[in-house]
Amino acid sequence: QVQLVEFGGGLVQAGGSLRLSCEASGSTFSINYMGWYRQAPGKQRVLVATISIDGSTTYTEAVKGRFTISRDSAKNTVYLQMNSLRPADTAVYYCKLRPARWPALNDYWGQGTQVTVSS
Repeated sequence: QVQLVEFGGGLVQAGGSLRLSCEASGSTFSINYMGWYRQAPGKQRVLVATISIDGSTTYTEAVKGRFTISRDSAKNTVYLQMNSLRPADTAVYYCKLRPARWPALNDYWGQGTQVTVSS
């Protein structure tokens, strides 16, 4: 089993910054990628950014140039630096870990952390 714990959510004014952290612990196995997703009230959960085992990154168009995903492999931690935040970024942010053996192994999700951006 893998546990993912997110930190860093909160309330911030538009234009401000937050940094989310996701720490993985528990069983060790090969990872395909880790990423951040978000879910706004009444909407589906959507991809924000991912970082693969080789360090390559992807971003949804809405956050390109404002958000940066990074990792510290030694700490089993993934970060999401969010700058120039907008009210539209308000959502619960979830960390996800996709194992290399997916779908034989399930994806793992954190419990989520609330990000609220006021106008």
